[in-house]
Amino acid sequence: MVHLARAGWIRWSDSLPEAPPRPGKGPLALRLVLTGPERAGFDLTEAGTQKHLAVHLVRDPQQVPGVARLGPDPLAADFTEEALAELLAGERRQLKGLLRDQSVLAGIGNAYSDEILHAARMSPFKPAGSLTGEEVALLHAAIGDTLEEAVERARGLPLRELKAEKKSGLRVHGRTGEPCPVCGDTIRQVSFSDSSLQYCPTCQTGGRPLADRRLSRLLK
Repeated sequence: MVHLARAGWIRWSDSLPEAPPRPGKGPLALRLVLTGPERAGFDLTEAGTQKHLAVHLVRDPQQVPGVARLGPDPLAADFTEEALAELLAGERRQLKGLLRDQSVLAGIGNAYSDEILHAARMSPFKPAGSLTGEEVALLHAAIGDTLEEAVERARGLPLRELKAEKKSGLRVHGRTGEPCPVCGDTIRQVSFSDSSLQYCPTCQTGGRPLADRRLSRLLK
């Protein structure tokens, strides 16, 4: 099992070189050659200086700690509005952080949490435990619709095209300074030490921009 982290990539080859790769500081993390005369296989690479890619050789996926702690699949049939309400009940964290927590919900990262909150018209800093029943229903629908659309766009695409396709389907994430496709307001950004979020003030925060600093609060 492979976790590609933020900058990992799988590069398939029908015929890998005979010579082993040279050790060094390049992006290559692992080369796997399948049995056979063609030497087909793949390279696992990771760009950047921070290395977070992980590889596990196991007999059962549940032997991988990151898999064992995963929360429910938000596209599963039993992930109902009631199930979401139970996850949010009593939560003091903000919605953005909670949606990204893989032990709460599996598979929602930085990009799609931005997209979900934009679709639900909710501030990323709204306390998760404060949602009304109507807001829980809106968030549940936004989660399902956003992820289902993403899966359909990616279905059948070659691996090399997945990242470009993902970006083309995003409405707010990674689009700082562009007009919101819903209302036309300028998409804003809040930066953190190792990531950032994007949102639309008109759609999500009542027209008020969020302060661009860690532990941001609405500007008064």
